Amino acid sequence: MYNLLLVVPRGAEMSDPFYQLQWQLLVDNQLAARQVQLWIATLRCRVPDIAGNKWLKLKYHIQQIQQHNKTGILSFGGAFSNHLLALAAAGHYFGFATVGVVRSHQPDLHNPTLQRCRELGMQLLFVSPEQYRQKQQEEFLTELSRQYPDYLLVPEGGSSPLALPGLAELQLQQTPAGPASLMAMACASGGTLAGVATAHPGTSVLGISVVKDKSLPDRVRQLLPAKASNNWQLRHEQSGRPYGKFNQDTLQFCLQLARQQQIYTEPVYSGKALQSLMLWAQQGDFAAGSNIAFFHTGGLQGLSGLHHRALITEAQLQLLKPL
Repeated sequence: MYNLLLVVPRGAEMSDPFYQLQWQLLVDNQLAARQVQLWIATLRCRVPDIAGNKWLKLKYHIQQIQQHNKTGILSFGGAFSNHLLALAAAGHYFGFATVGVVRSHQPDLHNPTLQRCRELGMQLLFVSPEQYRQKQQEEFLTELSRQYPDYLLVPEGGSSPLALPGLAELQLQQTPAGPASLMAMACASGGTLAGVATAHPGTSVLGISVVKDKSLPDRVRQLLPAKASNNWQLRHEQSGRPYGKFNQDTLQFCLQLARQQQIYTEPVYSGKALQSLMLWAQQGDFAAGSNIAFFHTGGLQGLSGLHHRALITEAQLQLLKPL
């Protein structure tokens, strides 16, 4: 049971777990030959639109607005943002207002992610990429606070210090085969990496960066407590494609996992990171006997956006989506 001051809608019983962590072993002959086990941990939330790591990031932000009697939460994201959709779903479910500041050259009214955000009651503010780059600047944030004085402003991706206690509750260190020797996850804004590393100072944590952002290591350090253990590292995914882009090799990797093992990923985020982790393991980067836990941070909602932009086919979309 969550000891949160959450506004629970009628019929929503918070006495039941709000999410479950499910494990799948990735079966691969090369990993078996190297005596390496790779476990995929997937968080299933009661509200499907709050997927992956998003509930853990949002949990204490929601508590904050309720403790301080705020109207809602304002946050930032791209046109296909997993974070904005999860925030909109949380606002709809728990009964608070949401505002999304969206990076967009020209709003696409048929974008499935933004359509769903609107259906869930989120107000969308479209800004140019140039304006969006000011999202961490004091003047820009002050103006937003003036326009929305009763809202909590949450950084892009939900990665603020309030995200860490939620992520610290993730029991990623105990796989079905025993304690993990390494915990890994895709990384873009740094919050999940910082939260997991803080909670498990005695275990190595690997963030697989899917963004070309030289400031990411510093952003992770800023989120960590002052006396945090130096148990984490960042490594860039191996495809070399920019954030939000993918090559056909990664797409085929995701399709093969879905078809053969019912492990469902998408090629721009978790799938890209998992492919890199598997390749590193196959080439011997991890010691024999390693028991690796990979946290699937979500992002499957973005598959509809890839199909909308004709980047994947209808058949590929249906194969990559879990039943």
